[in-house]
Amino acid sequence: MLSTIIQSAFAISIGRAMLKAMLMAALASVFTVAQAQDANVVTIRNFMFSPMSLNIKAGSAVTWKNLDSEPHTVVSETGLFRSSALDQGDTYQFRFEKPGVYTIFCGIHPHMKATVTVQ
Repeated sequence: MLSTIIQSAFAISIGRAMLKAMLMAALASVFTVAQAQDANVVTIRNFMFSPMSLNIKAGSAVTWKNLDSEPHTVVSETGLFRSSALDQGDTYQFRFEKPGVYTIFCGIHPHMKATVTVQ
């Protein structure tokens, strides 16, 4: 009887360990896909661009998403692009075709700066 209880407890323990391992593997694949999709997303939060520096390949698009309750704009220092005012939750996207270093700032709050390096 005791060996049956021990065997049952061991089976339950092994089953839980396997379930945990399968769940962790599934979550890891979901996070890997999410990270790959969000790789070129810049959030605007607390009056800052995050990340403040981004490296991408030519032909890639960058999406900026405003998470602040205040409006912000996304402006290229060279005048290549300029978003309209982004309210909370709004996004702006730009595709960088040519290599170079692009300085970005908020037209409403010019102290907010970031760079995009295109290779």
